[in-house]
Amino acid sequence: MINLFRAIMILSILAVLTGCGSMFGPKALQQTHPAYNGAIANTVGQEMLQNLVRMRYRDNPNFLQISSVTASLSLESRANINTTIDLGPGGNVVGPGVGITYTDRPTISYSPLQGEDFLKSVMTPISLEYVLVLIQSGWSVARVYGAAVERMNDLLNAPTASGPTPQQEPEYRSFKRMLSLMRQFQNAGDLEIGPDLATQDNDLIMVFERDQVSEATLSELFILLRVEGKRAGRENQDERIRISNNFIDIASDEITMRTRSISSLMFYLSQNVSVPPEHDAAGLVTITKRADGSPFDWNDTPAGSVFRVAHSKKRPPASAIAIPYRGYWFYIADDDLETKTTFLLLMQLFSLQAGQTSSVPPTLTIPVGR
Repeated sequence: MINLFRAIMILSILAVLTGCGSMFGPKALQQTHPAYNGAIANTVGQEMLQNLVRMRYRDNPNFLQISSVTASLSLESRANINTTIDLGPGGNVVGPGVGITYTDRPTISYSPLQGEDFLKSVMTPISLEYVLVLIQSGWSVARVYGAAVERMNDLLNAPTASGPTPQQEPEYRSFKRMLSLMRQFQNAGDLEIGPDLATQDNDLIMVFERDQVSEATLSELFILLRVEGKRAGRENQDERIRISNNFIDIASDEITMRTRSISSLMFYLSQNVSVPPEHDAAGLVTITKRADGSPFDWNDTPAGSVFRVAHSKKRPPASAIAIPYRGYWFYIADDDLETKTTFLLLMQLFSLQAGQTSSVPPTLTIPVGR
């Protein structure tokens, strides 16, 4: 009988080990990768939203990068024989006991963004090439320029909003009109942006086609930008305008652009963080005023029209992302697709800028679950 139970126990162990074998190898990757990916995405998004809210209150933002995640998987097995002795006839029971323990112990390394890497990632103006690549890849020119570009020729996109909330309303209306005209070209498929392969330095250019968009629209756009078109009145001929970032020597036949840094972009977007009335009354935030003394509505700015962070006393039931701060919940509504899209743009620009930094040794490593 002992041999019988020994055989049963061995078969039981083999069955359990066979089932647990699916937890390792490729199966382990399938089980752990989506979970870690989702957790990191949520954490990074929450950090960005929290920093936007902090900047609205003029609190110091902080960036803590996850430099590495190492998952350690282990399997521990145990086997024993449980015996029950009963003095009655046929009362003795001998049974195998088998146990398997599966453990996942991740080790997470954090690196604070500081020093030269902070300068490159957060304080340096966003690369003009990055901005143009986003538009080439299908992003709306109005959304990208409206958020990431601070100035085009003499048109200003709320430059005073690139820092802490200003006292007086910013200048932006002509810039906003220019974006509307450019969006018309893009929607019609008549706007192209890229390198001019005909030049030695492959200068960046904007090409405006005339076959679908009216001459009046192009004329108004060039008047706003103070650009002299070279083919005015010539049907079906494209206007090729060079793009520059040299504001010291502005040419009349080119568009000169100044991009925001990630920091100034975040300050700009933070103006549209809604705050509780009692925080307004307590002077915890700055209230921007119009020339007549009435409150200025940041929703009218190019970035404000496509970005809004709401607040509530209780945790919102339907939010794409939410963080607690100063006794309230600040969140992006799950059905606010405009805000979610602009937030995605911010995250992509931040990732592009962060890619310029060098690797930094982690300063904090936490073995989770030990």
